[in-house]
Amino acid sequence: MSELRFENVTVRFGSGRNGMTAVDGVSLTVPDGEVVGLVGESGSGKSTIARAAVGLVPVHDGRILIDGEAVDVRHGRRPLQMVFQDPYSSLDPRMTIGESVAEILPHRLARSARRDEVARLLDLVHIDPGRAGAYPAQLSGGQRQRVAIARALAGRPDVLIADEITSALDVSIQGAILNLVRELQAELGLSMLFISHNLAVVRYVASRVAVMHGGRIVEEGPTADVLAAPQDPYTRELLAAIPGRIPSVPTP
Repeated sequence: MSELRFENVTVRFGSGRNGMTAVDGVSLTVPDGEVVGLVGESGSGKSTIARAAVGLVPVHDGRILIDGEAVDVRHGRRPLQMVFQDPYSSLDPRMTIGESVAEILPHRLARSARRDEVARLLDLVHIDPGRAGAYPAQLSGGQRQRVAIARALAGRPDVLIADEITSALDVSIQGAILNLVRELQAELGLSMLFISHNLAVVRYVASRVAVMHGGRIVEEGPTADVLAAPQDPYTRELLAAIPGRIPSVPTP
């Protein structure tokens, strides 16, 4: 895996007086082999910066780097892969889950190797490889999100970006997906930018946390330190909103 770095990244929509700055000079590093949580309310800019990293929105200013090299999403292998919030729209309903995962694999792989790799990836996310012929409509939301994670891993990314991957799921299922994230990080040494509006979720999966508000990073540091002694009033607001106990999300 690799280090992802945002250097003074600005993302604007529109121009002139009608323009809006969604991300305003953000600098953030995802160290090699670590999970960094990016937390903030809806509209804070956290999903926009993720989309900028994978080339879905243009960067107005600044740089996005992997191991010191500018990210190029236009040619060849995509070094960043993203898992999106909605497991119901992230998979093509006309493709089997095996086909969806295989679609992202390197084209040079022979058919038998592709089949074996699809089976390995499904097993990695705890989906029975025998279900590779199933369609998304035959799976639960949690199972679809597991397939979406397997599909992202099929691209062999240097860094994985997870954008609110539990917020569309039932509370009873969220904990299982978070446990899977922790398991994959430990097993694969994933470098991951984990985006959420929920500090309790970030507390469980991330070694570092950055708090985003109004398009800017207002606080950043080791998760335990930020949560034990938040310096910014907005971070304190987010922390105060955490219930005493989150069902299905054990506190480490």
